[in-house]
Amino acid sequence: MSGEVEGELPQVADEAAGEALIGDWNQRPWVLGGLLALLGMGVYFAIFAGEDYNPDPIPWRVALGAFLFFGGIAAAFTLDLGKFKPSAIFATLIGLVMAGIAYNVVRLEDRYSGEEFAFAAGVFFCVLAVPLFQAGFHKTRLATDYRETHFHVWTDAISGVGALAFTGLSWLMLFLLDALFGLVGVEALGVLMELSWFMWMWSAGAFGAALGVLRENLKIIGTLQNVVMLVFSLLAVPMAAGLLIFLVLLMASGGNALWDTDVPSTPILLLCAAGGFVLTNAIIRDGDDTRSKNVVMMAAALVLAGLILPLVVFATIGMGMRIEQRGLSPERIWALIAIAVAAAYGVAAWVAMARGRMAGWAARLRQSNLHLAAVVCVVALVLALPLWDFGSVAARQQVARLQSGAVTADEFDFAALRWDFGDSGRAALARLAAGDGEVARLAKAAKAQTERPWDSMANTGGFTGTLRVQPADAALDAEVRTYLDSNPWQCSDFCVAVDLGRNEGEQREVALVQGYGSTVVVVGNDPAATDPNAPVIPSTPAEAPTKPVSTTSRVELRDETVRYIYVDGKRVGSPVD
Repeated sequence: MSGEVEGELPQVADEAAGEALIGDWNQRPWVLGGLLALLGMGVYFAIFAGEDYNPDPIPWRVALGAFLFFGGIAAAFTLDLGKFKPSAIFATLIGLVMAGIAYNVVRLEDRYSGEEFAFAAGVFFCVLAVPLFQAGFHKTRLATDYRETHFHVWTDAISGVGALAFTGLSWLMLFLLDALFGLVGVEALGVLMELSWFMWMWSAGAFGAALGVLRENLKIIGTLQNVVMLVFSLLAVPMAAGLLIFLVLLMASGGNALWDTDVPSTPILLLCAAGGFVLTNAIIRDGDDTRSKNVVMMAAALVLAGLILPLVVFATIGMGMRIEQRGLSPERIWALIAIAVAAAYGVAAWVAMARGRMAGWAARLRQSNLHLAAVVCVVALVLALPLWDFGSVAARQQVARLQSGAVTADEFDFAALRWDFGDSGRAALARLAAGDGEVARLAKAAKAQTERPWDSMANTGGFTGTLRVQPADAALDAEVRTYLDSNPWQCSDFCVAVDLGRNEGEQREVALVQGYGSTVVVVGNDPAATDPNAPVIPSTPAEAPTKPVSTTSRVELRDETVRYIYVDGKRVGSPVD
């Protein structure tokens, strides 16, 4: 099959395997549609049923939902006539892995940091594992045919996008039918569409049915795959030219143009590297007999492959500068891992060009892609497991920077230890609070915070605004300032603290007035306490001041008797006075 033309199925190990790729299971759309519809409804009842709103998800329910969701998706992509057993085993394993990851993410929420990245690593593992399983990697391992793996990667992506598009169209049809039935006074369909379990069941069933149809036509999808790669390859020339110009301009500026900007450079550089990798593979395809014969396209692919590593190097420098300035955080550790993966692909491209030269570099790059996919798949699984506490690593490094004098107490982000580093960060913060001096004072203020501050005062952990207490009371002034040290965002510039006396629990209450409204808080013994029964009290539009509270504003606390209209014992509307 050396003369294989575009649009045909990829060459595989034997004729039987080739037939297996085409598929001959007419019931596939019905089976996948029904299976995913049941699993979609199962996901809803596992996670959401019986809970109007659950701010604290139950770990075992989330794990069950993840098992049904990811196991069902894996089965939908791998289930085939005569291969039920291996597909069922694989889908079950995928479901169990993701169920365990989801269980730990929910169970360890707020104890470890970066759990969302661990879950994303698990999803990435699934994305890589499915085409590797479809290509028989579990049997042939590193001897797996690259053509087959390449074919499944692209057809899975096209099938998945197509099924999602069909799911959206199916909902558009339901809305149209609901409007049509509404013309004759029938609202049953609209009522059904508002039921959460139906939404899950319909969406999953439509996705499964569409996926079944698409996977029954893999020969057509194979042709479409070549069209998609041809369209992608059109972007290679301008992308390669743009990256070359960018690197020339960057080198001419000595790198300052990249580091002096407020735009985050590392994610942009990594995305460009990933784009270069995708476009390179869209041109070299799955073999020398199917790759682009256009000299300009191949030159663009060579440039893009060669630029992956320089882009990653600059991303590494940018991340290194950020870590030097602000220290490690769990997010930056995950970014370093992403950089390491991208660097592996960049190095592989350079090795392929060095060993294969102009004639054979593409073939060597394809082989390295297969090997790296297997390695990264395993690495993603390992990173998704609860074996690592990056919050602990980051907390130790941050405290070491503070104690060594690399960062002053006023510049140190105590709030990050309180909120972003999990239990390890809070333990480190408690040790700092147990000491003496300015560090201990700021650590105590951050430790007492009840919500994450996001403004510029988050780094100091202290109140730097202007405060006026009414009536003047030195003791109350100290108590309010202690409270604001822990919650500086509640008085960002200027505010007036109006003494409200003590509540039923004998707690001291004040109204913090700033901007166009006020907030009732508790001060005193617990500097971080906020009265749960005293929400924010904004001024109503009719009573709103013409300008925000300032140092010249007269703030008063008045006792007034007002009249309201009551209907059946319930107050209606605003005061009539």
